[in-house]
Amino acid sequence: MATHTITFDPTSGVAYGANLVINTGSTFTDSFTVKTTSGSAFNFDGWTGSSQMAKSVSIGSSMYAAATFNVGFTSAVEGKFNLSLGSTATRSLSEGRYVYDVLVSSGSTVYRLASGNALVISGISSAP
Repeated sequence: MATHTITFDPTSGVAYGANLVINTGSTFTDSFTVKTTSGSAFNFDGWTGSSQMAKSVSIGSSMYAAATFNVGFTSAVEGKFNLSLGSTATRSLSEGRYVYDVLVSSGSTVYRLASGNALVISGISSAP
């Protein structure tokens, strides 16, 4: 499990770039800690999150999500959350490069918090 620390400035309108590595057939979890520009924790109390990955970015409604991550706030007041996929979900992924993003929202406020590439890797070796 990788850990990412994000310094997030909501006024910038720019998502934090973080790349993910997902092994097919295994449970995937990456953890994120979000800080404000002053260094304090970004308080997610009352916020919700969503995240998807796809083979490519497309304009309009024609994008096909290859997977939808679970976004779990592990400590909302400390700005901590996890992205996760179960082994059944990762098993159905084809290896290759995907793109993903994480959205967080509270009421009508929505931020694109993180985005990047997700590299899906299949095993190449077999047991002796």
